[in-house]
Amino acid sequence: MFSPGYFQEDEMVGGMYPRSMLHRGAGGAPRRFDEYYRCYPIAMLPGPEREDKNHGGKVFMPPSALDKLTRLHITYPMLFELINGAADKMTHAGVLEFIAEEGKIYLPYWMMQTLALEPGDLLQIMSTDLPSGSFIKLQAQSTNFLDISDPKAVLENAFRNFSCLTRGDIFTFAYNDQIFEMAVLETKPGTAKNGAISVLETDLEVDFAPPVGYEEPKRVSGTSTPRSGAGALPSGGMVHSAGTMAQAINYASIAPQSNTAAAGAKAVSSHFLSEGHKLRGSRAPTPKASTPVAGASTNPPQPAASRPRTNGPQPLRLPPGKLFFGYEIKPVRKKGEEEANKENEDAKPHFQGQGQTLRGGTKKRPADGEKSKDAEDRGAQKSGGGGGRTLRDTPR
Repeated sequence: MFSPGYFQEDEMVGGMYPRSMLHRGAGGAPRRFDEYYRCYPIAMLPGPEREDKNHGGKVFMPPSALDKLTRLHITYPMLFELINGAADKMTHAGVLEFIAEEGKIYLPYWMMQTLALEPGDLLQIMSTDLPSGSFIKLQAQSTNFLDISDPKAVLENAFRNFSCLTRGDIFTFAYNDQIFEMAVLETKPGTAKNGAISVLETDLEVDFAPPVGYEEPKRVSGTSTPRSGAGALPSGGMVHSAGTMAQAINYASIAPQSNTAAAGAKAVSSHFLSEGHKLRGSRAPTPKASTPVAGASTNPPQPAASRPRTNGPQPLRLPPGKLFFGYEIKPVRKKGEEEANKENEDAKPHFQGQGQTLRGGTKKRPADGEKSKDAEDRGAQKSGGGGGRTLRDTPR
């Protein structure tokens, strides 16, 4: 039914696939996407603002580029080499959308700085394949990066806007209303040109170099190593110039058994706490709460402010970095000693002494069969020794 020469091989290949695809299986290199575009920053892209896209590693290309990539059978992930031949600089990027005008490409601003490009310069774009990265070493360009509490989580979120990274790039990312710059110092495996790696769908180990401008804090030791020979310090470290530590902090005045601090606190807190005094020296009685006083507030009295504690050990006011272990040691009483002290206290008589009257004399209990003077007076009043008078008997 069909003649052997019905289908011509050249027509079939030329109609279905590009001729360059014919030699893929034979070891020939497939065709690459290679175009030139005028580059502009993402801030100049028509439409809504895309501030977050300005801190990433993806570009905006025209729709015609997507058609050509499809015909070349270049699928996800689409990675590209960005080459500035005039300055001999190169980096790598992914593509975000195909919405740019024809003949134009829009890049993040940090990428234009890396390639030393100005708006409107000519840029060569070539498709490429990159190995998945396993290690990257970064260096922050400012010490403000140290203020981030969780840099791992912040970088994981920032890398979502990147498809690939190249050794020597200084990319940017935004966090907490600040822009941070990060330099790529080292990448692994580093087999691609300029050490470029893909950061898509891979486990990436990240290491950090000290930020630019960072200085190690100087550690000042509190003790010094004893030196041999004359003038060597005694064992135990540096000697205080003013004597012992207890003398330097005036421990004698703040010790638990000292009353200096307590007396001073009591003297300060004793002002305006006594009754009022007149200029002549006589005391003025303090009005009671129930007696209304002219000009006084009728609000309920406020609770008295708590007075500072004046008993017990006083706080030490030591400078930062100094410790003092000078409090006296009070051993804990054993169970037997506590019981013995309790028995001695129980053996002491309680409520001893004689009663006192308001006149200051000692009140004596009358003996049996005797009557006190007060009882006799009360009896005389009951017997009616004196006669009573009425209002009519009053002499005029």
